Amino acid sequence: MSSHSAFRRRNPLTGEWVLVSPHRNNRPWSGAVEELPVGKLPSHDPNCPLCPGNTRANGESNPEYPTTFVFDNDFAALTRNQSAETPNTDLFTQESAVGLARVICFAPDHNRSLPQLEPAEMFAVVDTWRDQYQQLSEQFNCVHIFENKGEIMGCSQPHPHGQVWAHQHYSTEIERENRHQSEYFEQHNEAMLLEYAEREIEARERLVALNNDWVVVVPYWAKWPFETLLICRHAVADFNDLKDEQAQSLAEIVSLLTTKYDNVFNCSFPYSMGWHNAPSDLVEKRHWVLHAHFYPPLLRSASVKKHMVGYEMLAESQRDLTPELAADILRQCSEVHYLERKE
Repeated sequence: MSSHSAFRRRNPLTGEWVLVSPHRNNRPWSGAVEELPVGKLPSHDPNCPLCPGNTRANGESNPEYPTTFVFDNDFAALTRNQSAETPNTDLFTQESAVGLARVICFAPDHNRSLPQLEPAEMFAVVDTWRDQYQQLSEQFNCVHIFENKGEIMGCSQPHPHGQVWAHQHYSTEIERENRHQSEYFEQHNEAMLLEYAEREIEARERLVALNNDWVVVVPYWAKWPFETLLICRHAVADFNDLKDEQAQSLAEIVSLLTTKYDNVFNCSFPYSMGWHNAPSDLVEKRHWVLHAHFYPPLLRSASVKKHMVGYEMLAESQRDLTPELAADILRQCSEVHYLERKE
């Protein structure tokens, strides 16, 4: 395939297309350069609402938690209150959005993100993801577990943390993925992502990391420069189906992936990531495979980001760096965090 020609790729999970333009990689850059955080963070910030022992905006004090800590979001986007019913028409349609939102502090230290956690601490995060899904899937159809990392992704608190939003309705992304995975299973009698994972492992050109239970790839249809897809290699539809040994190997591969991310530009690599579990009200789940999306915005350096504007907002997603090249860059990154290397 010529590096001087553009092409499009289709995302089978959502049906969306992305335009790939590798010939634009060498164009000069005079656009926005993001400001990098200055100075090192302390292990405890007395003004941080997420640090152990500190008081949050609602007046409650955090316990002196030793590993993870979960609490109901003080500024939740979802509540258990039913909104007032309104008459719906073809053009004006509204429905109530009932749910709740929680915050997951990954560790007590203010200055250690996922790749800097010890193995036992990383497993505690995975175990907390499992526990939250198990609790909330008994009450809600759709449970979103995610993390926004870095100021560039709109994260208001540097203390390493994620969130859980749970609600009855299917979010747009879950509805799309459920429909496309179901249609694929009906046509091929096989789960889409199980087959996709094995084909990527065989091809290896977009492979980033691999163990017995999980695979990380830059997806064939990736939109963001260093986007990755983390897929379970077994018939696991959600965190309720996850075995302890699979949770342990998940902790290992998340630590590996986030370490490689930080090593791309020797910085605390920003991203938005989130888990896609099967909706809990599904009677049949054979078509669904547990997976996580990582969407990092950085493009050329720690201070230059990819902007989704213009054509991307008004037509379809576009990228210059090919998924194959992005995967090769990530694959070649060290498995030792750049802050721990001995010169």
